[in-house]
Amino acid sequence: MTKATTTISKDTLNILKNFSGINSNLYVKPGSKITTMSPTKNIMAEVEIEESFDTEFGIWDLNKLLGVISLFQEPEFTFQDKYMTITGTRGSTVKYYYSDPKLLSYPTKSIKKIESAVEFDLTADDFKELQRAGAVLGNPDLCFVSEDDKVLAVVKDMKDPTCNVFSIEVGDNKDEAEFSFNFKMENMKMLDGDYHVSLSKSVIGQFTNASRPLTYWVAMDASSTYKG
Repeated sequence: MTKATTTISKDTLNILKNFSGINSNLYVKPGSKITTMSPTKNIMAEVEIEESFDTEFGIWDLNKLLGVISLFQEPEFTFQDKYMTITGTRGSTVKYYYSDPKLLSYPTKSIKKIESAVEFDLTADDFKELQRAGAVLGNPDLCFVSEDDKVLAVVKDMKDPTCNVFSIEVGDNKDEAEFSFNFKMENMKMLDGDYHVSLSKSVIGQFTNASRPLTYWVAMDASSTYKG
């Protein structure tokens, strides 16, 4: 039986590039949902893409696959049982073999919607500013903290009480709780965009993209605190 060819959008390829920064492995099930999880299991992401795959397949080195795809202009894909064929506009092809799923690390179940203690919206501009501040100051930690009736995003080094601190206001502390939800900046691997942030007392943060069905779950540092 001849397999149908398909294309993969630039948006989907950008998401896959982002996912490769979380885990070089990728396991894709039939359908349009793709998930990934970092090897240390402290970052998980899930997206609903515009394409739908009818074959399950595993990729050992996602960056290598993306590099192969970049060799082609407007490539077409044919997904066979054991490999995919990538074909360019001038007839050039690459036969790219799948990896055994047993060799890959990937989520085996979805995370249910978390019970949030604090929620706010984080704009793309604010997130970029926080990332730049972390790079310039050399601070490894991003903390979402309460200050009276406000929520602040603070870039600092939690191990250095005399470090230079950068902060911006990101939301309202409606319940006037006292909290400090602490993350490692290196784990904030979200694709550029605006996000709705839900922070749970069970030390996990959920970051939901505002413009596409894309969600990240990031584990907090054990030093995080909440007092309602």
